[in-house]
Amino acid sequence: MFKKKPTASEVDGVQYRRAKTWQIICYACNALVGMSVYSLIGMASYSASIGYGITTAAVGIILTCTRILDGITDPLLAFVYDRVNTKFGKLRILLIAGYLIEALALYGMFTGFSSKGMGLVAFTLLYVVYVIGYTVTNMTAQTIPAIMTNDPRQRPTLGVWTTAFNYLVPMVMSMVLNVVLLPKCGGTYNQAFLTAACNITLIVAAIGTLLVCLGVSAFDKPENFVGTKKAEPLKMADIVEVLKHNKPLQCYIASNASDKLAQQVGSQAIINTILGGIIIGNIGLGTILTVISMVPSIFFAAFGAKYVGKHGSKKGIVNFTCISMVITAVMVVFFIVIDPKQIGVMGSPAMIIYVILSLLQNGSNMCITTSNTSYMADAIDFELDRSGRYIPAVVSGTYSLVDKLITSFAAVIATGAVALLGYTATMPQPTDPCTPAIFWMGMVLKFGLPIIGWIITLIAMRSCPLTKEEMVNVQKRIAEKKAAAQSEFYKEQLQ
Repeated sequence: MFKKKPTASEVDGVQYRRAKTWQIICYACNALVGMSVYSLIGMASYSASIGYGITTAAVGIILTCTRILDGITDPLLAFVYDRVNTKFGKLRILLIAGYLIEALALYGMFTGFSSKGMGLVAFTLLYVVYVIGYTVTNMTAQTIPAIMTNDPRQRPTLGVWTTAFNYLVPMVMSMVLNVVLLPKCGGTYNQAFLTAACNITLIVAAIGTLLVCLGVSAFDKPENFVGTKKAEPLKMADIVEVLKHNKPLQCYIASNASDKLAQQVGSQAIINTILGGIIIGNIGLGTILTVISMVPSIFFAAFGAKYVGKHGSKKGIVNFTCISMVITAVMVVFFIVIDPKQIGVMGSPAMIIYVILSLLQNGSNMCITTSNTSYMADAIDFELDRSGRYIPAVVSGTYSLVDKLITSFAAVIATGAVALLGYTATMPQPTDPCTPAIFWMGMVLKFGLPIIGWIITLIAMRSCPLTKEEMVNVQKRIAEKKAAAQSEFYKEQLQ
């Protein structure tokens, strides 16, 4: 007979908290909200230009300023998060409220007020309302993994499901929007296309919100939001204190913010138009190839989770970052030595090589994302051990504040770059000719920026103390402190 493998609780001597698989899957459906909206908001520059008559340069400034506002509202949500306690829970109330706010704003931005003679002020106000709704939804979702499980083997598994959904949803949305919907709307980004894209997005996001609420219902209870010390009202000084003394959070900010800046620049619709529509010359096939290379690579996330469960979140981030750097460098060389138009020819050797390289690149990136999901939950528990306070919204909000102040420049970088190429009053279209300037700008923004971000990650993680062994000690100390606090409470009740 096979001997049963000991659990993490048995190995580490800690009674870990675990979630059921269906609950984890429902939580991962948050991607139906976040990533569908992410796909839509990536076309905000087109909505601003087509629906509100705003110039390219002005669009970049607006999106940057609202992104900074987004970062400021993140830690402020911690105060709302701390005070929302109803008989229907905390998490579900915030998730539903956040969806309703951003849904109203997006409908107004892309459909309700678009192409109605409105201008810069109307677009900006709608974008600000969207930012508020997005903040409520996103920040609440970021606190859920730490609440659902603290098992070091299960946390990366949760990351597998979230990573898979975070990649699958934008893939499917891209197929629906660029392969199915765009040709029906004349092959260009116009008002009819933006309206249909918005309606589809809001339906998908509504379904995702309901599924997440179902998954977290068992955990949305007051006893899951307490620390090891007596709770005190949050103050602004708490945010500064967390940023100043939580070393793993500092490392994560430097690491993930640089990566996300590169990711958000590369995911802008205008950059994808340059790569797939102009450089490769076939945006429909380019989208299909992206999906073909993405689906198998999702299985890499399962390998990444197993690796992180065995070696820890920090080691997973470092090692998979090195792998991603090498693969991306090879991708750049590949584009330089071949005629990129051959990638757009179905069945060509160039197309096959591109799919293989994209598969490997996406796979290693998914392993990084899986590691990051586990790492953020670890950083929340580190703060509980360090300060005695369970303040997940403060930790994630502090990270998001700095992160978004940095990544707020994504839209400016993207729109500024295409403006340098001559697109000052219009946006790139798939039918535009490919010039050397466009080619090199596409290479730098799509592949060069991620490599720079990964170099920053490796430097930041060198000083991170959150190894796998240290996380076991963190969980042991938390368990001991909670037991002591409970014992003290009982003593006070008896007196």
